[in-house]
Amino acid sequence: MDALLELKDIRRAFPRPGGSELLVLDDVNLTVKQGEIVGLLGRSGSGKSTLLRIIAGLSAPTSGSAMYLGHEIDGPAKGIAMVFQSFALFPWLTVLENVQLGLEALKLSPEEIRKRALEAIDLIGLDGYESAYPRELSGGMRQRVGFARALVVHPNILLMDEPFSALDVLTAENLRTDLIELWSEGDLPMKGIILVTHNIEEAVLMCDRVCLFSTNPGKIVSEIPIPLRRPRDRNDPAFNALVERIYAEMTARRAAQKVERATMGTILHRVSANSIAGLLEAVAAAPYNGKADLPEIASELTMEVDELFPIAEAMQMMRLADLEGGDIKLTENGKRFAAEETDERKRIFARLLIRYVPIAAHIRRVLDERESHTASWNRFLDELEDHMTEDAADETLTAVVGWGRFAELFSYDDDSAMFSLENPT
Repeated sequence: MDALLELKDIRRAFPRPGGSELLVLDDVNLTVKQGEIVGLLGRSGSGKSTLLRIIAGLSAPTSGSAMYLGHEIDGPAKGIAMVFQSFALFPWLTVLENVQLGLEALKLSPEEIRKRALEAIDLIGLDGYESAYPRELSGGMRQRVGFARALVVHPNILLMDEPFSALDVLTAENLRTDLIELWSEGDLPMKGIILVTHNIEEAVLMCDRVCLFSTNPGKIVSEIPIPLRRPRDRNDPAFNALVERIYAEMTARRAAQKVERATMGTILHRVSANSIAGLLEAVAAAPYNGKADLPEIASELTMEVDELFPIAEAMQMMRLADLEGGDIKLTENGKRFAAEETDERKRIFARLLIRYVPIAAHIRRVLDERESHTASWNRFLDELEDHMTEDAADETLTAVVGWGRFAELFSYDDDSAMFSLENPT
């Protein structure tokens, strides 16, 4: 079967101040064949959306080659369309006018443009809403307009960048089901689909294979085939086994790093102490009693990978829990934290922050040593930027501010952008 798309050794880097570079994608190799839905699954910041932009011809790789139907992609490619997370509709245009917009660049006759737009609207389940404006539609209906606008150009490849993540659970499920039915029945015009998602169950439900991405830099670290016949049943043991396998592979790489102490170059994600406490309490309680299957607890708490993993990894970094084999298991510190009242929880958290989070220990040490017991935000931000990007440094410092406040290690005043000690010793 001929390849629709071939990516070879794709590398994408962005220049940084001082002459260095931020490597976002490294050594990405991917082939998409006719009749496939391929899922790209990974954390935020793993470069999945950047890769979609390269495939769409909106961005060029720093090195490597991106081939579409045997030709190098050197700009927006005819036959590749994209559906975005945001609906990206023009509010002053009707549904019909929004869908027709995708055809005007093809220089078709007005009659042909109207005919194809109406066919796409009917196909995607919006017949009767042609004259409606986006403000009159629900979120799910607006996203259907986005799909119709992409489908109307009869693309060979449809790129979908988290197209269901802005929708409520029931609306997203309904739209997924409709699209898979249309795809399975051969009613959709495209020959292949690439889906970027953070939702593991969504990937198993829709895709023929799933590519797992690492972060910093983004690269494909594993490829998992999904050999289930459609329509797929979430209660099927084979379905759940694949969900478990993906969770296990994603956590295995983190578990391998758990013995490594965090450094000043470790990026911290903006996870609240309350979220950490909440997950600790949930895992400590029955029926888990200290050890939980990640897919199961994610389902119970209605959390996706991008919500659950940062919390679980913060717990692992502070030795409150271990991640292994798709499970999260509380350590003795984690069990004790879950069992204690607020004041003792704060003392446990403070001790673990000082021991295992170098930037927290560093801030406290600077404040202790200074006669004024104060220091500015920028003083620490500049240090972090020696190790990471400006955005990552800002997120890391924001995270540690929240943790430090909870642990009462230090205070922070946002108006003056100053750290201080409430009760200096």
